[in-house]
Amino acid sequence: MFGDLPGLIRQNAAAWPAVLDRADAALRPDDHTWSPLEYAAHVRDVCRLFAERLHRILDEEDPLLDNWDQDATAIFERYDLQVPRTVAGELTAAASGVADAFAAVPADASHRTARRSDGPSFTVETFGAYFLHDIVHHRHDVGAA
Repeated sequence: MFGDLPGLIRQNAAAWPAVLDRADAALRPDDHTWSPLEYAAHVRDVCRLFAERLHRILDEEDPLLDNWDQDATAIFERYDLQVPRTVAGELTAAASGVADAFAAVPADASHRTARRSDGPSFTVETFGAYFLHDIVHHRHDVGAA
């Protein structure tokens, strides 16, 4: 699975521009669920964050990764007011960057570790699997095939 990760990341990113072209991309289905635009902005930022964290895992010995409050980020960055077409391009670029970063991981580095501030530990491989699960889950949240 790890060798397929870069392609799977790019495949996921390819679904988002069509989601963001929908007329209802900025509309929330209810008061407690993000709009497709907000999910896309979140996925963009997840790609950026995971690229940064992957570099830390490869450059540092068992780094402690700070907590990221995704809800606070969504509010602070005003995900709800971002431009769908801009987010589509940024998401595609961020996904390409993290895919490239995972593709460049040396074979002997796949078992390097990191810890999240709330307790879990990851290897590069499990970190990649966790990342992929998150972005695929959000693609399904917005009804993208």
